[in-house]
This record gives sequence, structure tokens and C-alpha cells, in this order.
Amino acid sequence: MIIGFDGKRAVANFTGLGNYSRFVIGALNRKFHDLQYKVFAPKQKENREFKSLLQSNTSDLYPQSKIAKFLPALWRSKLILNDLKREKVNIFHGLSGELPFGISRTGIKSVVTIHDLIFRHYPQYYKPIDRTIYDYKFRRACHEADMVIAVSDCTKRDIISFYGIPEDKIVTIYQGCHPNFKAEPNAELIDEVKSLYNLPQRYIACVGTVEERKNLLLIAKAMAYLPKDIHLIAVGRKTAYAKEVEDFCNKNGLAERVRIIEGVPFKYLPSIYHAAELFAYPSRFEGFGIPIVEAISSGLTGVAATGSCLEEAGGDGIVYVNPDSVEECVTALNHLLTDNDYKQSLITKGKEHILKFNPDTIAEEIMKVYKSL
Repeated sequence: MIIGFDGKRAVANFTGLGNYSRFVIGALNRKFHDLQYKVFAPKQKENREFKSLLQSNTSDLYPQSKIAKFLPALWRSKLILNDLKREKVNIFHGLSGELPFGISRTGIKSVVTIHDLIFRHYPQYYKPIDRTIYDYKFRRACHEADMVIAVSDCTKRDIISFYGIPEDKIVTIYQGCHPNFKAEPNAELIDEVKSLYNLPQRYIACVGTVEERKNLLLIAKAMAYLPKDIHLIAVGRKTAYAKEVEDFCNKNGLAERVRIIEGVPFKYLPSIYHAAELFAYPSRFEGFGIPIVEAISSGLTGVAATGSCLEEAGGDGIVYVNPDSVEECVTALNHLLTDNDYKQSLITKGKEHILKFNPDTIAEEIMKVYKSL
């Protein structure tokens, strides 16, 4: 069997969708190394994480014709079909919600992964043109695909509700995180990261783009009611919402205790988790919530918000609070900060919960979908 992948994000994206794409390709080529995997991407880009996946059974392919090279978007959406047939691909997996137009008429079976339909729940966070494009691409891919993979039951329910896809055509398969988060902490690297970013002795880590939906302001507001030696370190790209958080902190005497750090290289991220005391992820809505899995894998517990799928990601290893309740957030964080037995019990439960995100388990579930086709 020859499996083809839409590799645009695997090659060019260094965060969310790119991490998922590389995780899936890597998990499959390690677990089922007797099969052939071909990763199709519109453009080459220097990416060590992706290059490490290229083994004897895994190759990367790019546009060859002049028109395909000149119009890579057209190649990815249509012209790629000729390449898939030439390479004798049996199954093509769209790893980021998209499939080439007309693949259902080629005889090549197709699978598409849908990560979230957040833009349907919170349209105010997206430009109208982006909402239109996302909705068209995802809806069409779900209808054309032979099988749809949802990264959470929450996303599966949305696919059924918004797009009318039959439930038996959708399977929920969770995603895992990079093994570096589970690795034994490197004391020297942690010291280096602490020095590089001037990290405080005690802090709550929050990882993700600093945008309104992620709701960082909830934790910032809670900081006024936590012990004075507790800081908040948010790691992620700033949007206009970051100024709202910073203005609040400046007006309420929290500027010295709340800090947003941008542009952290991936190699340093596990150390930021490992050095933290707690983790917080108060996002109002997610398709899955991979930072929670990263945090639990790093030996942390903390708080996350109710309202979407974060309970699926964190299980019993995390405390869940109303994303609009500062009081609930303060109570949960103070309990974790003052009751070590309680905190350790959640850490233990979290480590048991994330066993379901083991790469081999996920690879087996995905392969089961392929073989069913």
C-alpha cells in the first residue's frame, strides 16, 4: 500500500497543523515501516523536523511542470491528481482539512482530518473572506472524502451538525505531542532557558497565540488573588488582544508578574513547561487543545476552560473552570498551589490519561481507517 499525504503544513508550518502533520507521518512510518509514504508539498522549505522523517520508506515530492511550479496553489488543489496517479498512490490523506478537487473520481481513496470548526462558533474572530474559504474547503472535503478523521468528539459533533456528514463516515482519532515533552528534563537546558528568558522561580505557564479566543485575560485577572511570588509566563505570538492584557496588567499593578514571550524556538518549549509550577489554558473553544497534552506530558497539572473539547485532552489530570469566572479560576489555582497532595494526585491521573495519545496507538487507529478503505 502506498499512502500519500498533503504535506504543505508538514514542510512549511512549524506550529499547530505542521506539528500534527509531522506527528502522523512519523508515527506511521515508524509503526508500519513496511509501507511506502509519499509527502506531496507545493514548495520546499528548510525544516529539520520534517527532514528527519524522510527514511527509506518515506519521500517528499514537489511540483515538476513549469505551470505547477508557477501556480503551486493550483497544483495542490487540482494538478496534483496526475502526480498521485503517476506515483500509484492508493490512499491520499489530507492532513489539514483539504483535499484536491475531483479526487473521488480518480479511484484513489481519500481521508481528510478536520481539526476544528471554530469559525462557525466564533465568526467574530475571523475575517469574512477567511470564514467563507474555510467553510467551503472543509465542507467540500468532508463530502468528497471516503472517511473523515476528527481530532476530538467535539469536532466530530460539529462536522455532523454543520455539514450533515453521516456519523459512520467520521472517526475520532486524537493527536499526540512531540516526544521531547515526555523526555526526562535536561537540567542544563532548563537553566539555560531560565537565564535566557529571565524566568521567575515560580510561574504558571500558558502556551498559545495571544488572541481573544484564548482568553489569557482570565488568568491575568486571577493573578491579583494569587500569592505575590507567583508569576504568569505566556508563550505565543501576540495579536492586538495582547495589548488589552498588558494594559490591564499595567493598570492593576501586575506588569512585573505577567509577561508575554514571543518567538520561542521549539527546542526551548519543553524546558519552559518543565520549569513551571502549573499550567493554564483558559481558551473558550478549541478543536483539541494540544498544549494540554504537552503540559501533562511534561509533568504538569493546572486549569483549563469548559465549553469545548479541553476535557477530552486533559481528562482527570486538569481542573476545568468557567472561562468567564475569575472566582472559579482563582479558587482552582489557589487549591493547586496550596495542596501538594491534591496537585500530585492530578499529575498522576494526567499521566494515566495521556497514555491514549501514544504515537503507536494513534498510528494503529489511523491505519485501521486506511485498511477499511
